[in-house]
Amino acid sequence: MRGPIAPPQVPLSVTRADAFVDLVYDSRDRLERRWPQLAQVDFMVVEVPGFGPGDGPGAVADEETVPLGRMLPAGGGHRDRIVIYRRPVEIRTKSRDERALLVHEVVVEQVAELLGLAPESVDPRYGQE
Repeated sequence: MRGPIAPPQVPLSVTRADAFVDLVYDSRDRLERRWPQLAQVDFMVVEVPGFGPGDGPGAVADEETVPLGRMLPAGGGHRDRIVIYRRPVEIRTKSRDERALLVHEVVVEQVAELLGLAPESVDPRYGQE
């Protein structure tokens, strides 16, 4: 007998990558209620730094740390973009709840950089959870 273990509508069939993308979009949706201008920003998930949009030779400024996310300003026919790196975030977390919290913090930090605000201004609960 061959085939999927579970039908597609069952959570078991959701890949880790899909679940991660869902966390990023949940965080974006949460922030978009407060900051409607985020509807004009593209949120992307890339596996690791160096293999995504705007990750050219000079993309990583500090070679001792691995970035968890990046904000790319509009240009070259693209809108503002926020990129979250999946593998570095997953490596730093043990559970889905920890991962959700870290993803939200990274998204808040990148949105704060985009808007030119402090992360606490973007989400008053930043760093408290």
